[in-house]
Amino acid sequence: MNKTFKAEVSVVIHAPAAKVWQALTTPELIKQYLFGTEAVSDWQVGSPITYKGVWEGKAYEDKGQILEMGPEKHLLTTYWSSFSGLPDAPENYQNVAYDLSPEGNGTKLTITQDNIQSETSRDHSAKNWQMVLEGLKKLLEK
Repeated sequence: MNKTFKAEVSVVIHAPAAKVWQALTTPELIKQYLFGTEAVSDWQVGSPITYKGVWEGKAYEDKGQILEMGPEKHLLTTYWSSFSGLPDAPENYQNVAYDLSPEGNGTKLTITQDNIQSETSRDHSAKNWQMVLEGLKKLLEK
């Protein structure tokens, strides 16, 4: 059995959960903190979600599906990266969960990504998610 890894990062954003949720589900806002990525979805459970952009000079189109939505509390999607080097097959998809909870006068956002194939990839994912969360925090607290 192959061992997989999980990346988990959190940040407290001094903004209400409604504002954080809006930033997670509004393409114009996503583009501002997710490395210029264009996110496309109708934001319904069962619907596809795609992420398009250019990273380090290379075009990408990543994709997944929305599995669960609890507005202002929880979003769970599948995710496959065109940069992964893995075939676009169900076993190569990861789950990415976004969980919001009250924290003081703000909102704690925790992002968890599973089914990561190596410690190196996990560390890379965690580093990228930390940058995303820092950008999101900066955007919402300005």
